[in-house]
Amino acid sequence: MNDAPEKTAKAASGTARGGGLDLTTPAAGYRVLARKYRPAVFGELIGQDAMVRTLTNAFESGRIAQAYILTGVRGVGKTTTARILARALNYEPAAGGGEPTLKMPVLGRHCEAIMESRHIDVLELDAASHNRVEEIRDLIEGARYRPALARYKVYILDEVHMVTAQAFNALLKTLEEPPPHVKFIFATTEIRKVPVTVLSRCQRFDLRRVEADVIARHLAAICDKEKVKAEPEALGLIARAAEGSVRDALSLLDQAIAHGEGNVKAEEVRALLGLADRARVIDLYEALMKGEIAAALAEFRDQYDIGADPAVIVADLAEFTHLVTRFKIVPAAADDVSLVEVERKRGRELADKLSIRVLSRAWQMLAKGLAEVQAAEKPVQAAEMLLVRLAYAADLPTPDEALRALREGESGAGGSSPASGGSKSPGSTARLAYAAEGGAGAGASPLRAPETKAAAPAQAPRLARLADVAALAASRRDLKIKHAIEHFVRAVRIEEGRLEIAVADGAPANLVGDLSARLSEWTGRRWLVVLSAEPGGPTLAESAAAERDALKRDVRADPLVEAVLARFPGAEIVGVHRREEPPAAPDDEIPPGEPVDDDKD
Repeated sequence: MNDAPEKTAKAASGTARGGGLDLTTPAAGYRVLARKYRPAVFGELIGQDAMVRTLTNAFESGRIAQAYILTGVRGVGKTTTARILARALNYEPAAGGGEPTLKMPVLGRHCEAIMESRHIDVLELDAASHNRVEEIRDLIEGARYRPALARYKVYILDEVHMVTAQAFNALLKTLEEPPPHVKFIFATTEIRKVPVTVLSRCQRFDLRRVEADVIARHLAAICDKEKVKAEPEALGLIARAAEGSVRDALSLLDQAIAHGEGNVKAEEVRALLGLADRARVIDLYEALMKGEIAAALAEFRDQYDIGADPAVIVADLAEFTHLVTRFKIVPAAADDVSLVEVERKRGRELADKLSIRVLSRAWQMLAKGLAEVQAAEKPVQAAEMLLVRLAYAADLPTPDEALRALREGESGAGGSSPASGGSKSPGSTARLAYAAEGGAGAGASPLRAPETKAAAPAQAPRLARLADVAALAASRRDLKIKHAIEHFVRAVRIEEGRLEIAVADGAPANLVGDLSARLSEWTGRRWLVVLSAEPGGPTLAESAAAERDALKRDVRADPLVEAVLARFPGAEIVGVHRREEPPAAPDDEIPPGEPVDDDKD
């Protein structure tokens, strides 16, 4: 403690500079970027604005909790946040005095020692190696004594989920009612493994993953301070590879700087991470969406030959599918600074050409195929078979599109039939059907230009009976409207574009409006549905029930059935199914106009 005044004088002259406490000295040697630019104040902590705002309000109002628990993925800043919090609790200017505060413009008397994890009153413990009851009891015993130098005695317990159940139980009472001079700060990556009894005694903060664009800007600022030239694309690749972890991003940047001898280039970062060229990944993706299997396999082999991992290529394709889907739904997503220009430009183009259904199907196939590639003994072969499936599927409509086209009678449009000598693949019928409908992904792939000859428009279904309306609702998979038509609608008259109905008791209040809107949407022309003062006929459900009852009565009247029911008292006729009619005799067996000889054997 004799050198405390000297340290205090040094601290008074120091400032919390951007990028953390610069504690590097010539004797200390090189410090990795993750340590050199570790935040020293909450203002330098990136991506955690909600937590900083909450803590700032709590400190300013004097509502400081006795225990905190920080959770989040690795490298997101849990331990750093705990140290900054311990520093804020014990902040004391060089002149003395002060109070707990998050505003620390200069180093205080205890700041440097706390941030270097060597302060006598701020104890950092690794729960993986200090998780037994005996060690927790020692911690509780030490908590009874007042701090030697600082305002609070702070216990920082990292990976607290590793503490045993018995040790947690021993800590509960002290955690709930600690001495006024003691604060606990816990950190964990597995919050669900921490007992609820502990969570309920702590103020919890969830440190979120840092967005890739935020990490990219942070890396660019560090490169400027380190006088390192870095390509924006390279920083974007590092930011995405870090998956929200700032520490991982800084470690990768350190490695990239060493690999590039002071220059960070996208090509070298791709080689470092085992990634394929982003533009070439998009080339491969476009070939797959066009159904060009040979070109896709050739591009995949070229990427594999220069060192790209098959599983990484598939993962990149899945990531780009997700990116294109985001562009289609949220066009503003293209403003992300972590994206390179080729991703923005070509991603937007593909978002305009591909439908959500095609993108969703590609995502499902890639997500499932990635697991297959990772588990395969020969990943290259598994990846190539996945690309074949994906390219072939890009040439097909989705099942509901194919069925709808077939139902509308356009399955033969625009193609040769087997009878005319043309050959078809197993999916030809569905493709031709969808091509007639004019949708993407049919006879031509989603990215192919449509044929110059315009396809004939699909004929609108003819609705002559109420049963036709119910069948149309079933074909469109609108089960709610179909059920309402069958059980609550009584037809009065049906004309082209006009449906006059009466409704049964219990009908939905908005049935008429919904039915009018659905018919107009499904048929492509305006339909008017009106309520009539006439009672109308029976509902479809009533007609079907009456038909079943009549059929049962007819069957019951059959002598053979009567005999069976008499032989088995209590038996009932549950249902009646009509037997299919036998096929008609071929024309060559009974020539037209020739009488049938009943006596002929």
